[in-house]
Amino acid sequence: MPEDHIRYDILAQEALRGVMRKVLGEVARTGLPGNHHFFITFLTGAPGVRVSSRLRERYPEQMTIVIQYQYWDLKVTDVGFEIGLSFSDIPEKLEIPFTAVRGFYDPSVNFELEFDVKPEDVSDTGEDEPVEEIETSTAGPIASIAESKLPAPAASDEKEKPAGEEGDSQGGAQVVSLDSFRKK
Repeated sequence: MPEDHIRYDILAQEALRGVMRKVLGEVARTGLPGNHHFFITFLTGAPGVRVSSRLRERYPEQMTIVIQYQYWDLKVTDVGFEIGLSFSDIPEKLEIPFTAVRGFYDPSVNFELEFDVKPEDVSDTGEDEPVEEIETSTAGPIASIAESKLPAPAASDEKEKPAGEEGDSQGGAQVVSLDSFRKK
């Protein structure tokens, strides 16, 4: 196979990250339009990712956040974004470089971007840990990752509580796994 000296694969990834950067930049300026909201999956061990040690312990490999109802201080730069979110009613500031993002999904219009993040770009964070999954009637398997003030599933729909969520009467948001939307 001929060698690609231009590196079209890298150029395409950068262009797609530019779409995400432009969308987040517009949302930072004007807010979320209509029903748009985003699920952003990123590698927590990637260089430049800044999350609290509490979140890094809970999600040592990757994490998915929801930008929908309650977020604050969204700032977008050429290399990444920072945002304030609440996790189990504890406010957190996250800094995420675009190079750490594996997926960007807007379910309101079924738009998804998937990015290659090379393993050598990620620091070793320990053993692989499976993502906790629960079933609800919303969209099949979901991972309880970013909690906010989204409505909790009805008790009859809930199969099991994720670890560390016992007694959480307010309920947390559930994040739809991007894998559930991928064509098989």
